[in-house]
Amino acid sequence: MAIIKEGEKPTPNKTPQLPPSSKPAHDSPTANAFIFWAYFTLFISLITLFFVFLSSFSPQDDKSWFLSLPNDLRQHYSKGRTIKVQTSPTSPPIQVFAIENGPRNGETVLLVHGLGCSSYSFRHVVKYLGSRGIHVVAIDIPGSGFSDKSSFEENERWGGIWDVYSEIKEKGLFWGFDQLVEQGRIPYEELETRVIYSKSLKPLKLGSEEMGRVIGQVIDSMNLSPVHLVLHDSALGMCANWVSENVGVVSSLTLVDSSPRLMALPLGLLGMPVIREFVLGSSFVYSRLLRFCCSRTIESNVVEAHRALLNGRDGRRAIVGVGKEMNFTFDLGKWAGMETVKSVPIQVLWSSSWSEEWSKEGNLVSSALPQARFIMHSGGRWPQEDAAEQITETITRFVSSLPKSNRQVEEPVPEHVQKMLDEAKSGEHHHDHHHHGHEHHEGHGHHHAPSYMDAYGLGHGWGS
Repeated sequence: MAIIKEGEKPTPNKTPQLPPSSKPAHDSPTANAFIFWAYFTLFISLITLFFVFLSSFSPQDDKSWFLSLPNDLRQHYSKGRTIKVQTSPTSPPIQVFAIENGPRNGETVLLVHGLGCSSYSFRHVVKYLGSRGIHVVAIDIPGSGFSDKSSFEENERWGGIWDVYSEIKEKGLFWGFDQLVEQGRIPYEELETRVIYSKSLKPLKLGSEEMGRVIGQVIDSMNLSPVHLVLHDSALGMCANWVSENVGVVSSLTLVDSSPRLMALPLGLLGMPVIREFVLGSSFVYSRLLRFCCSRTIESNVVEAHRALLNGRDGRRAIVGVGKEMNFTFDLGKWAGMETVKSVPIQVLWSSSWSEEWSKEGNLVSSALPQARFIMHSGGRWPQEDAAEQITETITRFVSSLPKSNRQVEEPVPEHVQKMLDEAKSGEHHHDHHHHGHEHHEGHGHHHAPSYMDAYGLGHGWGS
């Protein structure tokens, strides 16, 4: 304690000044980097256990994913092909998987599944319809099955956090400290930029308008017009507007447990963090979900196939995104009252014993479509899985009862174009005559459409 003598004025206390070399250590760049990395390391340590749990859901490359699929699913793929479509002139192409059966000169039936399943769920219906002389095609809508589930890369805020985590996991948790020792700094600014502004594949989110274009382009690409269109579950909400604008392409319409308001699989569960991993991470849990919501008698190996398709290649995020884009305020009665829709023969196939609530929904659909045939079946809300023969028989009777479709005839090739083709063919024949030793020439023979098998390096996508 300072003693103040008589007559002296007290002087204010002065804070002692530190020499320049004594400034707080946390002001130096190296210290800042050290503090940043210490906090970042703590953060990574806390979430490591969580990411270990999620490691089974980390993205696989296409080839590894395909080879991990059940044999039944790979056999289904081997029987199909992929078709490129475009939802808008400026958007990149999307590959759509399609499987077909039956004679091409027969009536054509196009099967469109609802969200959560794929063309695989119609595998029995495709087989049975083909054996009845019907040309049948089933597709995987974009975001489902073997069709594309992700779009081109674009900036996504906080999209690179998984990439940064993967790099740290690969290089070691203390990689940053090694950088500090070796270089005197940590590239935390570069890491921050990558975490916030990294580019990544974005799951497809297509609305009803884009889905309608996909259906139209599949029909055009495969020369299917006109078609007997079969819409299952949520497919009505996705395709209704396209149907009303393209009635000349649609010979008839069959709705299989299809409501514009409700879908069988609760996509909300697949969009909730932790719960979605729990549901899709367990075959037992997912089988309980499908048997409660979709089909009471679905087999375990079939459940595993559906689960594998959702777990791979952004499948879950894709169907959740498509579900969010759907229009659940669609007015079925107003749509059915349109003059264009009135001209289309319609039948509705509905489960007779699923639940009281579903029976009430069926009555609402029946009331909104007074011109439609309303037929009950014994299956669930995915009747193609547990009542395939019954569904097939009903579709066959309906299609056979209608006037035979007038297949579109290809326009004749203009005379001057045909002349050039003939000359080219003649020149080619002359060339072959002088080189008869070569029995096969490049470019001749069967042409296979590009498919995922090509992408996997496993061959083409056509089956026997």
